[in-house]
Amino acid sequence: MEALDSGARLNAYSFNYNEILGGSIMSTSPKKIFTRIDSTRYTAYNLGNFREIPQIARLSEEQLFEIEVVGRVLPFKTNNFVVDKLIDWDKVPDDPMFVLTFPQREMLLPHHYEEMARLVKAGESSSVIREAADRIRLELNPHPAGQLDLNVPYLDGKPLHGMQHKYRETVLFFPSPGQTCHAYCTFCFRWPQFVGLSGLKFASREAEQLVAYLKAHPEVTDVLFTGGDPLLMSARRLADYLEPLIAAELPNLRHIRIGTKALSYWPYRFLTDADSDHIVSLLRKVAASGKHLAIMAHFNHPRELEPQEVQQAIQRLRSTGAVIRTQSPVLRHINDDPALWARMWNMQVDLGCVPYYMFLARDTGAQHYFAVPLVRAWEIFREAYQRVSGLGRTVRGPSMSTCPGKVQVLGVAETKGEKVITMRFLQGRNPDWIHRPFFAEYDDKATWLDELKPAFGQPRFFFEEELDRIYRESAFASS
Repeated sequence: MEALDSGARLNAYSFNYNEILGGSIMSTSPKKIFTRIDSTRYTAYNLGNFREIPQIARLSEEQLFEIEVVGRVLPFKTNNFVVDKLIDWDKVPDDPMFVLTFPQREMLLPHHYEEMARLVKAGESSSVIREAADRIRLELNPHPAGQLDLNVPYLDGKPLHGMQHKYRETVLFFPSPGQTCHAYCTFCFRWPQFVGLSGLKFASREAEQLVAYLKAHPEVTDVLFTGGDPLLMSARRLADYLEPLIAAELPNLRHIRIGTKALSYWPYRFLTDADSDHIVSLLRKVAASGKHLAIMAHFNHPRELEPQEVQQAIQRLRSTGAVIRTQSPVLRHINDDPALWARMWNMQVDLGCVPYYMFLARDTGAQHYFAVPLVRAWEIFREAYQRVSGLGRTVRGPSMSTCPGKVQVLGVAETKGEKVITMRFLQGRNPDWIHRPFFAEYDDKATWLDELKPAFGQPRFFFEEELDRIYRESAFASS
């Protein structure tokens, strides 16, 4: 595509978008689909400058102070698109998109908040505040599910700290230039990536190591580029990772996945950024190589799908041959409503995306603030699932990404005179665990697997003995 200024490029995409959809979603003429916007230049907001946001004047000084206190512990970054296009400032502070991107007092436990507030009010030095923040962070389970202990793979006896290999078929790769995002989600389970805790950040600059590892592990069929957000990288840097992977012509590699929030938080990445055309061409090249290209897009609320920029970015990505699969955790204060989920899944299908996963809030960071009890999450999933057609029933969930694997809550049942929670693995450290149903005592307050007890008087769940052995072997291998 020839070079265009931002306004012309947006108008061009408006025409292509309407042409692609054939008016099935919007009957608006191309000229009216997209109002020319002058705010396509990225502006980040964080603790240092968030008071400069024009709409922030709606908040009280107490609310601003709370943002500053919580933002000293949990990462905080937003941008002008999120502020101007996604947040309903008339509903702040209860607006779900505001909660999704701005720290809230209750995201810290009361004693943690009071400690940080006291230091900030006293005007303590940055080093003292940082020391206290790091101590609090270490109490928030910064790397759940064995990420440091069990998931780091080895090549020639050396650990590859920029990768994770938890499930047989799939390797996660963390390109170092992609270990940040256009904006940070307040629930993010990878929050340690963004706060600089030594030893708690996954990143790799070595595409060659990735290729070598895949050659040594023919069981791997999928590589997931993750972060942070790999699509925040420049097209040139992303090509440094993708092109060697394609050029290697690995017979076992069938699927390349890229996890991203850019479609929601900065759709101009695919429309008007300086290298938008180049990144689209690169993704088209990957899809044309014969590898299945999957964009794992994170959408947490249907409002994120409403802006025309987002819808056009979706269509431009789809034009590369990529399949966009969507996922989100179910979150208190943001999306714990079955009608909302049904609306979101239906919108995604209308836009050509594939609903993929409903997750549960991970047991890290501000889980106490966001977590929905397992039983309630299943009810939300079930009620939303009933409101979509078969095209939307590709979604799986609610699922916990636990240490032994992805555990799906199948529902509540009564068997042998006992009310139980029924579960199964969708992924497991041992593939033989997958789709084996197992049962826990009914508990309508539990929010995670480790809060449940096995049903029927069993001392342990069926997988726990083998999981213990995996831990022992991992400890031996790393010693």
